[in-house]
Amino acid sequence: MGNNFQVNMNEYLPLRDVVFNTLRQAILKGELAPGERLMEIQLAEKLGVSRTPIREAIRKLELEGLVLMIPRRGAEVARISEKSMRDVLEVRRSLEELAIELACQRMTDEEFKELQRAQEAFKSAVEHGSAMEIAETDEAYHDIIYNSTGNMRLVQILNNLREQMYRYRLEYIKDEDKRQILLVEHNKIYKALCSRHVEEAKQAMREHIDNQEITVLKNIKEQGE
Repeated sequence: MGNNFQVNMNEYLPLRDVVFNTLRQAILKGELAPGERLMEIQLAEKLGVSRTPIREAIRKLELEGLVLMIPRRGAEVARISEKSMRDVLEVRRSLEELAIELACQRMTDEEFKELQRAQEAFKSAVEHGSAMEIAETDEAYHDIIYNSTGNMRLVQILNNLREQMYRYRLEYIKDEDKRQILLVEHNKIYKALCSRHVEEAKQAMREHIDNQEITVLKNIKEQGE
């Protein structure tokens, strides 16, 4: 474990949450690589904490699909196969369409303003930010749409599916041409939502997911070779 990630203390969060966020970011950024074993003792020493918050974080990461428990071997960073990615995307595509349909019906004026602000933040990140900032502003944009459905069960499931794609989305975002495409797609979704055109919004969201799927699957294949 020659990785250089470290725990960033946050006075407002309990230690277990800080440890969870630290390990999660390390996995998403590839500092903890797919297939790498997570040794509780080493991680506890590295982060300067006891094993309890490490164990709790690993259990939570397992629920998110970022960590896999292997019998007689312990925890390791989950690998994402082409099959598991397709499975995630099949479910995600239809749930995103459901979310956008509900958002078209339920989005409030305040949420439209929020979405516009999120789109401006995303545009600024595309123009000047790092891949991580682009990923975070992209996530904030989608969160507003998800939350506007008012269906917390749907939000929870969509977030879980999205988590499982993070590592590959970062690869997608590193390609500067793709960033402009994302910007155009976000604009399309925003305009369709504003005019409450359900079919148009669903179509825009489908394209958004499809384009990512093509690139993400290409990345998986290349990383597997």
